[in-house]
Amino acid sequence: MLDVRRLRLLRDLARLGTIAAVAEAHTYTPSAVSQQLAALQREAGVALLERAGRRVTLTPTGEALVRHAEVVLAALEAADATLAAARGGLSGTVRIGAYPSAVRTVLAPALVALARDHPALDLMVTELDPVAVPDALRDRRLDVALDHDYDIVPLDSDPALDSTPLLEETVFLALPIEMECDLRGDPMHSVRDAEWIVGSQGTLCHSVALHACELAGFRPRVRHHADDFTAMLALVAAGQGVGLVPQLAVGQPPTRVRLVPLAIRRRTRIAYRKGAGDHPAVAACIAALRHTGRDHGDEQDRYAGL
Repeated sequence: MLDVRRLRLLRDLARLGTIAAVAEAHTYTPSAVSQQLAALQREAGVALLERAGRRVTLTPTGEALVRHAEVVLAALEAADATLAAARGGLSGTVRIGAYPSAVRTVLAPALVALARDHPALDLMVTELDPVAVPDALRDRRLDVALDHDYDIVPLDSDPALDSTPLLEETVFLALPIEMECDLRGDPMHSVRDAEWIVGSQGTLCHSVALHACELAGFRPRVRHHADDFTAMLALVAAGQGVGLVPQLAVGQPPTRVRLVPLAIRRRTRIAYRKGAGDHPAVAACIAALRHTGRDHGDEQDRYAGL
């Protein structure tokens, strides 16, 4: 019988690429990870790993075993959910992750409802960028997360995770009120010569801004980097450039900012480990988030023309 803990290490080697990265993720030493993978290979009786220069890669059999490992780990999550339901009551720690604008608008009221309806739940929130969500869920640092992508930069599905759609929102082009530009055609094309405020490199917001500009036929001249949309709007109001702001992040925009709706959509999902959706605590979080998500249905023209 194959050891589940070793299967998890093999799965993470396929995901992370190096033994050193797997060791860091599990707070093991690289030597310990190598020993566990070698033991798994002996259990399997066939080669799962091979050397490629200084790196260790998976053989075709190793890759096939990783696919089976995903099924096994999901089944264990489902078994844990079944046992939790059988024990009855909702208690224990639930670790929830979300991006900043969702924390303020969707997650906060959901936390109030969860605390009222399930007071034995210990709710812990972590604010993080969507690019960090899959690893945090896989590594069990989170149980539930509000994740998002954009229709122009869709994210690949993750075999270890499940999700349920929550909401879609309009993305706005934010520009200084005094900026003169012709918005009758493509608003993005009208600001092709402007200076831009974008997220830090490596964030999803950074990728979306650059790709939106590329789709409009130009490469943006980036002047400022801001990961907080409130800071971005303040910079726009100060005449420091233009930027893209999703609807949940708009709040009460500064008076010197004009918001122009674009065809771009940001799509938020509730994500969790595959097999965990029926866990009573996870299901309660999903229900609360979906209830508050309905209160933030799309109001596409609310800020147009400001």
